[in-house]
Amino acid sequence: MDSSTWIVVLLVAVLLAAVLAVAVTFLVRLVRTRRALRRAGLPTGSPWVFWGAVAYVVLPTDLLPDPVYLDDIGVLLMALRSLRASADPQR
Repeated sequence: MDSSTWIVVLLVAVLLAAVLAVAVTFLVRLVRTRRALRRAGLPTGSPWVFWGAVAYVVLPTDLLPDPVYLDDIGVLLMALRSLRASADPQR
């Protein structure tokens, strides 16, 4: 492989690592948000939304192959939104 191929491979690896870091960040944020809501005595919504999102990220079966964590990020964002909506008293 010549140097331009290695540069492309390196850029793809860095991009995939960044997407993985975002997915892990959202997973940690989801767990912390649910824990904070439970400590405050606020409703956390359906437990299956939380556990389903965690299982979807952790388990190897996905809609898209695991090197592409965009579907995992989407599931985590939807779970965070669900937690927020269940704790919001105006809804």
